[in-house]
Amino acid sequence: MPYADRWTTVRVEIDEGIAWVELNRPEKRNAMNPTLNAEMVEVLMALDADDACGVLVLTGAGDAWSAGMDLKEYFREVDGGPEHVQRKVRRDAALWQWRLLRTYAKPTIAMVNGWCFGGAFTPLCACDLAVAANEATFGLSEINWGIPPGSLVSRGLAETVGTRAALLYIMTGRTFDGRKAAELGLVNWSVPREKLRDEVESLARELLEKNPVVLRAAKLGVKHAQTMSWDTAEDYLYAKLEQSQFLDEERGREQGLAQFLDDKSIRPGLEAYKRGD
Repeated sequence: MPYADRWTTVRVEIDEGIAWVELNRPEKRNAMNPTLNAEMVEVLMALDADDACGVLVLTGAGDAWSAGMDLKEYFREVDGGPEHVQRKVRRDAALWQWRLLRTYAKPTIAMVNGWCFGGAFTPLCACDLAVAANEATFGLSEINWGIPPGSLVSRGLAETVGTRAALLYIMTGRTFDGRKAAELGLVNWSVPREKLRDEVESLARELLEKNPVVLRAAKLGVKHAQTMSWDTAEDYLYAKLEQSQFLDEERGREQGLAQFLDDKSIRPGLEAYKRGD
């Protein structure tokens, strides 16, 4: 499915199963305006339906991942306008940045190549995994503008790095780099900028080797169970296990058990089962 020039603020390229999704407003450090938010809803919907996409990588053009919300286009130009326009602008932003991305059917990786500020923390926290450049700069500067972080930034950050760490950066507006982001757990790890794409591609290829049905059940199980009681979570996770067996056409559990117990050809703690056997 061709995606070249389909959107004006987002670029999409699929390469052997990996969808490279690039926020493309480099002159604005990829700040998220109403157009970008609406287009990202379309992008996520399109890639969800595209079997050529197995893993989605979200990054930014130029030297920024995203500088957050476009203060001029998202706030000032919308404030005082028709109420239905304000509702749509907020709905599109929340829809792609959290509701769609957090429980996306396919694995998602944030490739943080540079500046990541303010509202950009929401999609960052919503992605399943994240790798940053050592040189990337993170910050929640809203306190310096006389406002608290908007939308789900505070909730997403506290859930990802813990309350104390979240409050430090929310209350002070301090910035930090990719190494610190890895130390906090905001990203899984960081590498020098010149190695970032290769590192992320290697991770994406590793995910592509996994059983997609089981991978989806595993990641959604983690995300949904966090908000449940222990008893409810136990029941839900068993249900996801049974659902994955029902939906899995390649019968991964059966193959894995046979290769381990009968053929003794794999060591599950150290290697994956051989798909297609």
